[in-house]
Amino acid sequence: MPNPRRNRLAALLLAVAVPVLAWTLLPLGAQGAGQGELQQSISSAKAREGRLQNAAAKLGELERKAAAGVAKLQARQAKVQAQLDRSQAELDTTETQLATQRARYVRLKRRLDSDRDQLADMLRAAYVAAPPDMVTVLMQAEGFEDLLTRVDFQRRVQRAGASVVDAVRDGRDDAKRQRAKLTKVAARQRVETETVRRQRDAVAQMAAAVQARQNALAQARAARLQALKATRAGRLRAQKTLDKLLAAQAKAAVNKQGPGGPWAIPWAIVQCESGGQNMPPNWAGASGYYQFMPATWRGMGGSTPHAYQASKAEQDRLAAKLWDGGRGARNWDCAAIVGII
Repeated sequence: MPNPRRNRLAALLLAVAVPVLAWTLLPLGAQGAGQGELQQSISSAKAREGRLQNAAAKLGELERKAAAGVAKLQARQAKVQAQLDRSQAELDTTETQLATQRARYVRLKRRLDSDRDQLADMLRAAYVAAPPDMVTVLMQAEGFEDLLTRVDFQRRVQRAGASVVDAVRDGRDDAKRQRAKLTKVAARQRVETETVRRQRDAVAQMAAAVQARQNALAQARAARLQALKATRAGRLRAQKTLDKLLAAQAKAAVNKQGPGGPWAIPWAIVQCESGGQNMPPNWAGASGYYQFMPATWRGMGGSTPHAYQASKAEQDRLAAKLWDGGRGARNWDCAAIVGII
């Protein structure tokens, strides 16, 4: 035969199991453990945000310093480049002058060689030719004045040839001296120009290196800011979820309406403890709608040995006294389970 008491107990256990099972099937964010996880996640996110903000700020400062360094190096590079341009222009002018003097030297040397040859031929011809006797000179001269003119002409021809040779030789020597002088100047200017060019290249390399560092810092800073944005977005989502959960818990903490109510304590706790049923003592001795332990029930002034034996009104009254406006919530384990405490 069916056992009525056993059937009644099974029904009561099922009534308790259903709401508890339903609660355990809620999303993690809606359970007490979910609240702790959300709070921990939010705290971790805030800490990470702080670290990312500090890192981004430090990288930003380093990036600004690198940018200032690039600007200084670029200004220095511009000055060295201007100096290089001046040195190159001076070198070009000197080399042009040197080329002119070289050409002048070659031209005068050739002319000197030619004039020397002509003068030598003239002197040789004068030396080889038979010198006119005095009688012949006197007879050919139209007078004493013409005689002096003829003699002076010969002497002037000889002196003019020698003067031309001397002038050309002097010009050649001057061209040689100018060429030697300009050669030294050009050599010095080439060294100076090459030195300035190396300085320009070194400054350009330094500027490029600092620019690369600035770019790397900018990329690192952008990555930190992107991570910060993602972290903040995740924290805000978690905060929103937590706010909803806390709002639901706050609502549950004051909501005493439920099947068979009103109740002296939040319905969520009642639902978790007894499912709203006047339960007989369980293995630990707790019984009634609010699952009073025998010692607690007697200490609160219960009129019966066990809570379930008393009326609902008496159980409501003593449960409200034990609840004490929420200050006694820890007397029910389910208060923590449903997230009210």
